[in-house]
Amino acid sequence: MPKVERQPQVPCQFNPAGDREAIEHLKNSIAQGKHWYIALLEAIRLWASPEENYNGRNYRYLISGEAFDWLLLGERLLKEVDSLLPEEERDDLLFFGKPPIELTSDEFRDLIGSAKHHTHLNYLYGVSVEEALILAVEEEVRKERRAFGYLGEEYIIDEVYKRIYGEGQEKLLRKFRGEKGYPQRKSTTISELKEFTYWLFRYRLEKCDKARVASDTRKALDEFRRQQALKERRGMEI
Repeated sequence: MPKVERQPQVPCQFNPAGDREAIEHLKNSIAQGKHWYIALLEAIRLWASPEENYNGRNYRYLISGEAFDWLLLGERLLKEVDSLLPEEERDDLLFFGKPPIELTSDEFRDLIGSAKHHTHLNYLYGVSVEEALILAVEEEVRKERRAFGYLGEEYIIDEVYKRIYGEGQEKLLRKFRGEKGYPQRKSTTISELKEFTYWLFRYRLEKCDKARVASDTRKALDEFRRQQALKERRGMEI
């Protein structure tokens, strides 16, 4: 697993000029005949703001100053050129993570820039793979319960979190919000859930012994690859 790149914790800085440059680059590049996916990755490199409010929705692209959700930014940028895109290719990318052009990891890194690539890897392992770990352990708990003839849904999630992180979900969520200075609300947003997942990843690395971390990471990666394969099959079936 790559090392998680710590970035300086700074207040959210918005750079509308840089963001306009990214949007104009995307539009002009496609108009001049460049493939839209290459133009998109180049625009992502130019994009400056870690989050924004757009059409009534909050987009948080950089989680905790460390983890970059490039597909979320891609979704936002493609809204600017939606009529210029092949619909199937766009949907394959946004819903199934399937790019229209196969690039090497080095090519992808060079197009979005090294800094964003580092934080993209943080998001990959700290959010996407961590979500896969939770899914894998949830399936283990469900199988154990079915083996004992118990089909109820009560307390499954709490059991999953206790097995992975040593404490129940609600207690961990309260701890996370307390550290971040967030209100202790009854509901959560998608942005907060992603930040919470990244916080859980950091929490697991700090609290669990190395052997347990390695074992859980292998389990998470296996589940992540399985989920990716399922996405690809669903994409081909549609």
